[in-house]
Amino acid sequence: MTDRGKDALRQSRDCFEVGPSQMHWNGRDLVISVDEISSPPLISRVRGQITVTPSAITDVELPLTPDGAHIWRPFAPVSMIKVELDAPGWAWDGHGYFDANFGTRALEEDFDFWTWGRYPTTHGATCIYDATRRDGTQLETAIAFTPEGAASEITAPPRTPFKRSLWQVRRETRADEGVVPKQVKPMLDAPFYSRSAVETQLDGEVVTGVHEALDLRRFSQAWLKPMLAVRVPRRKGWQF
Repeated sequence: MTDRGKDALRQSRDCFEVGPSQMHWNGRDLVISVDEISSPPLISRVRGQITVTPSAITDVELPLTPDGAHIWRPFAPVSMIKVELDAPGWAWDGHGYFDANFGTRALEEDFDFWTWGRYPTTHGATCIYDATRRDGTQLETAIAFTPEGAASEITAPPRTPFKRSLWQVRRETRADEGVVPKQVKPMLDAPFYSRSAVETQLDGEVVTGVHEALDLRRFSQAWLKPMLAVRVPRRKGWQF
């Protein structure tokens, strides 16, 4: 992830470019071309292509606050993905998803903490969004998606805590009674954020999906901002 100025942005109906990287929709696939340099401590070239093929595009939008200041948009929660990066061992394919968040206020203004999970199931995928807002109210939503793009809100098992991240970020997700979720693969650990592959059980089905936990109280601390500048470098002077 690299911060760039507005001169590095170029957008059309089917293409979104930021500096040397871009996303292009060809009518069937979202083709993501990456040409970047990773951040410390492992500084290296990150170059290649990621292709996301949705089984369907949904029309779902989930307001995360009552006034709609924050929106979750699951464009393609059931997809296939193909990764071809120019590095040994970084080529694979499997199931995937594509979603986005939009908002008109900073997240830390409205949220203390949230967890999110997307779990592929035998019938499509189940996405779970749980959050504690700053005003003390709770968001508790579980949505089941079919490969055809149909969505239905479901009653998920209760919130269940599991082992904290390396930075001791609190983690929880939904799980059947008596089942403790577990991390099966780390993806990203930060002082305020954890992303990993997590195994849990939902209504009798053992599933493994992408899980994130976000501590917005930590994120809002002044001491953390300089650390972000190291992990997300700024680049000036880009020209197409």
